[in-house]
Amino acid sequence: MTTSAPAGRAAAPPAEAPTGGRAGPLARLSGSPLLRLVFRRVLIAIPLLVAVSVLVFVLLEAMPGDPARNQAGMDATEEEVEAVRRSMGLDRPAHERYLSWLFGALTGNFGRSIVSGLPVTQLLTERVPVTFEVVFLAFVISIAAALPVAMLAARRPGGVFDRIVMVGAMTLLAVPNYVLGLLLVLLFAVTLRVLPSIGFTPLSAGLGPNLASVIMPTLALAIPLACFYARFLRGDLVEQMNSADYVDTARAKGLGPWRILWQHAFRNSSFGLLTIVGLNIGTLVGGTVIIEQIFAMPGLGQLMLQGVGAQDTPVVQICVFIFAAVAVFANLVVDVMYAVLDPRIRHGGR
Repeated sequence: MTTSAPAGRAAAPPAEAPTGGRAGPLARLSGSPLLRLVFRRVLIAIPLLVAVSVLVFVLLEAMPGDPARNQAGMDATEEEVEAVRRSMGLDRPAHERYLSWLFGALTGNFGRSIVSGLPVTQLLTERVPVTFEVVFLAFVISIAAALPVAMLAARRPGGVFDRIVMVGAMTLLAVPNYVLGLLLVLLFAVTLRVLPSIGFTPLSAGLGPNLASVIMPTLALAIPLACFYARFLRGDLVEQMNSADYVDTARAKGLGPWRILWQHAFRNSSFGLLTIVGLNIGTLVGGTVIIEQIFAMPGLGQLMLQGVGAQDTPVVQICVFIFAAVAVFANLVVDVMYAVLDPRIRHGGR
């Protein structure tokens, strides 16, 4: 049975669906707490990278020596040195040269090398893949080795395997990576003669020769990091297994020790491990400066070291900028992973 509207009163129009009731994909993405966190971290990273580039430029300007004199030669006359200085743009004020470099870098033009005269972009194209391969393999090996070793040691703290791991990790941590690299050369290249001592073979020449040329510098970087990660994670896991209430609850439910260790203790210990990994990415990348020099690898670290010796300002600036950008990006990824693992962080909790 239907009823009609009262006389003298117009029927109410049908209610319209609210426009904001169902947001589109773009609106949902812009309102994501995780995306807002990433946006804030990027806003912090931009002035940090600019400050790093300014600091590097000031330090290079303060270095003793004259790049124009080095380029022209010690026997050149003052007129010849001045001509070289004008061709290199060194006759302009320092702030003009920095702003010129900065605006050029924003458009992908990093200038030319003072020593070789080649575009810096061409040098980066040749050098970055070498450093990236070594750093990536060292990172993967260090994490892949540290996780199972730490969990096996934390399974029986104070046991035979735990003591061997702790003593071995402390011993290897006491050895600098450049000394470890020389020991690896002595063992595998001089004594056993199974690996090349220096040089780099690109991947285009074959996977086997490529891995043979990078395995020793990779191990020189990865072994100390793996020992550090294993010690840190083992200590955190043991603390979680001995004092956390949720571990007692899981044991009361009848869960096995390995399941408790992996599904419960490791998840909470991963926050500390993420922090250490993020802080050590810069150390890992910076370690390539010495390692690439020892193994004569044509990477970014060797390029920067040569640029510092020759006062090649455009080359050194972009190399340090890339190292800083990698460290900042690594910490950005760590912050995002924090938010993924803990909803309280991405929703503004402390």
